[in-house]
Amino acid sequence: MTETKKEIKPVTLKLRPVETKTEIDERGAFQRQPNRFTTPFGDGLDDLKAEKGRYRLFWARGCHWSNRASIVRELLGLEDVISVNQVGHTNAEKRKYGWDFTYDKDGKDPVTGAEYLAEFYYRADPDYTGRTTVPALVDLETYEVVNNDYHRLTNYFETAFKPFQKADAPDLYPENLRQDIDHFNDNVLFPFVNNGVYRMMFAQSLVAYEEAFDDFFTTLDIIEKRLATQRFLFGDYVTDSDIRLYVTLARFDTHYYRNLGPIKHRIVDYPNIWGYARDLYEIPAFKNNTYFHDIARGWDTKKEELFVDFNSRFADDYDYAALWSTPQKRKYLSKTPEQKFLID
Repeated sequence: MTETKKEIKPVTLKLRPVETKTEIDERGAFQRQPNRFTTPFGDGLDDLKAEKGRYRLFWARGCHWSNRASIVRELLGLEDVISVNQVGHTNAEKRKYGWDFTYDKDGKDPVTGAEYLAEFYYRADPDYTGRTTVPALVDLETYEVVNNDYHRLTNYFETAFKPFQKADAPDLYPENLRQDIDHFNDNVLFPFVNNGVYRMMFAQSLVAYEEAFDDFFTTLDIIEKRLATQRFLFGDYVTDSDIRLYVTLARFDTHYYRNLGPIKHRIVDYPNIWGYARDLYEIPAFKNNTYFHDIARGWDTKKEELFVDFNSRFADDYDYAALWSTPQKRKYLSKTPEQKFLID
């Protein structure tokens, strides 16, 4: 990374678009906006280059799209290579402009001085009109977003940043499994599980809701059966796919259920999936990057209404860590019971 930064361009903030107004089709179904900054990391002339200290990852505790990037970063030992900070929402007034630095002194990112995540987006593209989303990987030479492609960002950490990984970093994306992992991630996990919960939550017609509902629970039934005979999605070792599934599982009973109406099952009602989720939670990088009380925060923090949702009443007092640390016997499905990762 060069020491001389380019002149930082000022930006004009725009109001955050609302999903249920801008990402709903004629059937009332939620159609998630495409990622704007998708330049890959690679060897091509225009590709991004992996460098130590050049990039800063922004993610949010409640956002599973970005949570998986923070987990992978820690699993691979990239803490000193890619810096990190969390965004959140300070209040309704600031929320109009999207994610802000609510956890930082004076509400500003200590490295870049930014007050809103949107600043990096509009600096990279002044004409950008979509939601400013996380994960966002920002170039610290320009203070611009260079990649917000949650579909591929963890894969870049796993491959392009391999020279910077710790010596005993797990191989989360084995070459012999990449085609299968990509197919499962792109054609099963994303449409039916990861995005499936949002398709239910943002649906504006009952037809669209029921379609997403059926996709989600049918897929969980398939995964439950798959996990009956193997410890993780692709056998004995944790892969990129397990991280993607975990972040949705961690939020379902804790948060998503509140917006879904009569649900078919909770995650704890799937013996194999529930044990599998707890097996993953035992891993420090998963536990360290899972903020259950933030995920579960209630809507009515003042508790002044007559009918107050369960999370508003009890989430702050609930011992999620103890629940998720309940013993399970998943390791006996593995040929290497004490080893959860494939190490090169």
